[in-house]
Amino acid sequence: MKIFFSSINKKMNGMIFTLASTGVILLILSVLIVWTDFMLRLVVGLIIICIAYVFFYSAYKFWVFKKEIDKFIKYLK
Repeated sequence: MKIFFSSINKKMNGMIFTLASTGVILLILSVLIVWTDFMLRLVVGLIIICIAYVFFYSAYKFWVFKKEIDKFIKYLK
């Protein structure tokens, strides 16, 4: 049980770090948006790419989390 919760804790810490770093990147890009039209188009494109990355990474983390839960349930049986 202790190993299971430490594994979950590790996975959640990784997800929190990823979401926070993505937030920082989006904050920097939002500052860059005020300069030129080219920067505006570039920043909008990068924001869409960052959002797509967050969705893919979150899906991967939830999949890994599901595998850990399945492994734990099999261990209990």
